[in-house]
Amino acid sequence: MSGKPLILITNDDGVLAKGLRELSDVMRLFGDVVVVAPERPMSGMSTAITVDQPLRAVKIEDEEGYTVYRCSGTPVDCVKLGFNELLDRYPDFVVSGINHGSNTSVSVLYSGTMGGALEGCLHGVPSMGVSLCDYDPDADFSRAKMVVARIFQQIAENGLPHFVCLNVNIPKGDLRGIRVCRQAAGKWVEEFEKRTDPHQRDYFWLSGYFKNFEQDHDETDLTAIENGYVSVVPVSVDMTCYQTYEYLQNWKF
Repeated sequence: MSGKPLILITNDDGVLAKGLRELSDVMRLFGDVVVVAPERPMSGMSTAITVDQPLRAVKIEDEEGYTVYRCSGTPVDCVKLGFNELLDRYPDFVVSGINHGSNTSVSVLYSGTMGGALEGCLHGVPSMGVSLCDYDPDADFSRAKMVVARIFQQIAENGLPHFVCLNVNIPKGDLRGIRVCRQAAGKWVEEFEKRTDPHQRDYFWLSGYFKNFEQDHDETDLTAIENGYVSVVPVSVDMTCYQTYEYLQNWKF
């Protein structure tokens, strides 16, 4: 058994995505790597799990310190299979990404990348999700890889609280630094484009745009990205709104 840390990697862009390969290259500098990633793109799957059909995982690469499985399930399925079936020991870290496209603000709720990271921290393992704000399938990940190494080194040295992971977003182009931020308040204004198929049946494509409710606040992830900074947001699986919790104590049920 290797004495190196064991790092479990997943993503939501699929096992063939460039961002996954680039992330694996970086993580192999820090320890043994096992990749369990969806066999096809799973963007927008959030923390979804597969309950209506069996899962399949096939080993497609295997060498000293590096193993890759393609999985028929979601990013969370991949992490669960890694912990429960595919790994020969408990992983020391879970890293999800590098996603093609940002996962800032409320997008954290929809992101399969962050779903994988959240599943990792649910198992009590320091975890992070990483996204590059560039949707190009052949994007340049050279700067992103350096950022991943720097942040991962801090996680390895300092640890993270239980049930907390990091949401890391990296802007495209030159970088001015790294900022610890909070999640910006915003939402997707969803609009559907209605079309009609050749059989005269209606169908809909999801479209829409993002609305930022606090553009002038310097401490948010969106502001950091817009100004060329990497944003690092601590994300907790505890979704309790404690301010409202105190307020509700005064209600008369």
